[in-house]
Amino acid sequence: MKTTVFNNAEKIIEGWYWAIRSAELKRGRARALSFLGRELVLYRGQDSRVCAMDAYCPHMGAHLAEGKVEGNSIRCLFHYWKYDQSGRCIEIPCQQQTDFVPQIQTLPVEEKYGLIWIWTGSQAKMPVPCVPELEGHECDFALGKRFTKACHPSVMMINAIDSQHFNSVHQLSVDLNLEPAEIDESRILFKNTTSIPRTRWVLRFFSRFYSDALTYILCYWFASTGTVTIGPDFLHFHILFALRPTRDGRSEGQPIFVTRKRKGLLGKIANRFLLLLTRAVSYYFARGDTLIFKTIKFDFRAPIKADLPIIRFIQHTERQKTVSWGLVEERDQIEPVTLKFPASAKN
Repeated sequence: MKTTVFNNAEKIIEGWYWAIRSAELKRGRARALSFLGRELVLYRGQDSRVCAMDAYCPHMGAHLAEGKVEGNSIRCLFHYWKYDQSGRCIEIPCQQQTDFVPQIQTLPVEEKYGLIWIWTGSQAKMPVPCVPELEGHECDFALGKRFTKACHPSVMMINAIDSQHFNSVHQLSVDLNLEPAEIDESRILFKNTTSIPRTRWVLRFFSRFYSDALTYILCYWFASTGTVTIGPDFLHFHILFALRPTRDGRSEGQPIFVTRKRKGLLGKIANRFLLLLTRAVSYYFARGDTLIFKTIKFDFRAPIKADLPIIRFIQHTERQKTVSWGLVEERDQIEPVTLKFPASAKN
């Protein structure tokens, strides 16, 4: 199966990618960020809004992260030129005119689940990834430990829809049958349709908590961030794996454990307990796959019928819109820079 987007380190699918934790950027602070091949400055203004823009001042190329946040703007350390949240220069200490300064390109930013997310491409056309079952609900969350795996995010994504490995690696007693359903060009859903077999008393006991099929639902966003929903009918656990690629084909990931927010003190205690259980479930499955992700060299040359969900995911990934490293849209042409001077500088 020849692919051009799936497992291709030279391509970045247009979408939302996690950048840093929200707590890592305090109000009135700026920090440098190397993000998908592009050097950015992130800063949080006094209105608590996060701004992401190209890192270097158009004047002489000083890194804006070395500057100072003033109100909702940032001032360059070198010559004190000041830029607002749209990247427009609004003040030069020794110059009245500022409209001749090229506007710095900014990127769409959202905060969700305690993370700062940045959109790749021209403009944000989709919401930040979420668990479909919890969409529209207020949620509580906890963040897991960041990780790096020696394979591409799209390869990591297929692990959760590889029904064979649940039997071989995790000794799952249920033969999963994951039915794919493409929601739109950026999202695809997989849902299990098989029930727990009643061959043993333990399985018969657990089958009582499922009215139909064993709950195992996955939703993949931009072929790089996936949500997992599991658990009995009366209580579902939700895990979100946010991944981003590196230039050398690895994955940098951030697990997120999510539950519907419950009110009051008892609700808060219940949420903390459920998030701890969700974390334990996540680590149980991740532990068995760690060795595989350290050594895998993905080469899909002998697919079988059980691999149908993986094939559907690869086909879905191949139809995604991509941007190049550095987040420059492939259809854009790089034009030569023309220096413009204010009228007062002509003399």
